[in-house]
Amino acid sequence: MKIYIVDDEKEIRKSLKIVLEDENFEVEDFATAKSMLKNLAKERPSLVLLDVWLGKEDGLDVLEEIKKLYPALPVVMISGHGTIEMAVNATKKGAIDFLEKPLSINKVLDTINSAIIVGQNNDNIPPTKLEFDEILGDSLGIKKVKFAISQAASTNARVFIYGENGTGKELVAKAIYKNSKRKDFPFIEINCAAIPEDLIESELFGYEKGAFTGANEKRIGKFESANKGTLFLDEICDMSLTTQAKVLRILQEQRFEKLGSSETISVDVRIIAATNIPVEEAIKEGRFREDLYYRLNVIPIVVPPLRERKQDIPILVDYYMKITIESNAIPIKKIENDAIELMKNHFWPGNIRELKNIVERLCIMTIGNTIKAKDVKESLIGFKKAEEFFQQGDLKKAKEEFEREYIIKTLQLNEGNVNKASKILGVERTHLYRKLKSLNIQIENLSE
Repeated sequence: MKIYIVDDEKEIRKSLKIVLEDENFEVEDFATAKSMLKNLAKERPSLVLLDVWLGKEDGLDVLEEIKKLYPALPVVMISGHGTIEMAVNATKKGAIDFLEKPLSINKVLDTINSAIIVGQNNDNIPPTKLEFDEILGDSLGIKKVKFAISQAASTNARVFIYGENGTGKELVAKAIYKNSKRKDFPFIEINCAAIPEDLIESELFGYEKGAFTGANEKRIGKFESANKGTLFLDEICDMSLTTQAKVLRILQEQRFEKLGSSETISVDVRIIAATNIPVEEAIKEGRFREDLYYRLNVIPIVVPPLRERKQDIPILVDYYMKITIESNAIPIKKIENDAIELMKNHFWPGNIRELKNIVERLCIMTIGNTIKAKDVKESLIGFKKAEEFFQQGDLKKAKEEFEREYIIKTLQLNEGNVNKASKILGVERTHLYRKLKSLNIQIENLSE
């Protein structure tokens, strides 16, 4: 495999070439972008190591020229005086990673090996352009998700989205809907885990006045509201078996009856389902119907956890910093590259939701205009035990410990007010009470 090194510093080129050739790479080095681009027109290397500053030449402009010739060619940017803005711009323009001088040989080799694999895989993913796209990131995992969205959006096929809590499954569902032919009709969503079992059927199917005690007026259910549009069933594995049977029947017949009524209502609804737990386990344990799974799993989409798409972290941090600063009318802040590196090395059991909250906390609580590595470290310190579980390979315990710490911190910030905490966490109050019980969290014992 051939690697191009483009750097105006002779010693950098020389040392990198020696290291890479020792690793059995074929290497060609260039002092100028002009000479490299001339060679690039004749052959395609496996990867390009490109300095940001090349005398009078701007590495970011050179990056754009490379991408015009070979859109899928992996390019790693290197710089002795990089900034987070520069790293974000490089990623947006197509760089697969951004390394700072002095270069760590191990880091360089790890990045190159990963980047070449990504470049090979990217050759199989056609460029994807979505009319509506709120999903941030340029990693291979996200490119696969966006391609799957584009394929699914052009059809009426049912979609099953898999992903951990906080990965953005709802954004994927909305992207499918907003890029589909049903975009002018309703998008209705329901979190099956947040609604008590005795109320889920009335939420989905609606009811007539007097259908049960407390039914003082007629109510239209989610299926009827979503007619001609899309119904997003989030956390579907938490739905009761009785309700699953009724949903299966609707999928088969495209009609149903409201509670307390014998009138049949016909609907044309596209179903997008999502779960954060292994479906196979739920089926084996008898908690999820296998026949319903096969009905829903026409187009599967796996949303990767944040720890598997670390190159997207600078983009996400930049975005959430801007949102936080604008919405809270606080002075503009910058974040050091060391702080970003620390965030890239965190395991993020809470995924993007956790990252968003950490960034918001840092923007509001950090004194001064610069967020440093020590500020990030202090913000993540409450999740040290969760990280230890993760490093031991026990993801389940790591997630439970993170969830526990996260809920405790939210309750502490809201002085133990469950109602306020539930709104911030984005869950129903009854669901939060169940979580408190299962995680053995005593509200009266909380203290800052």
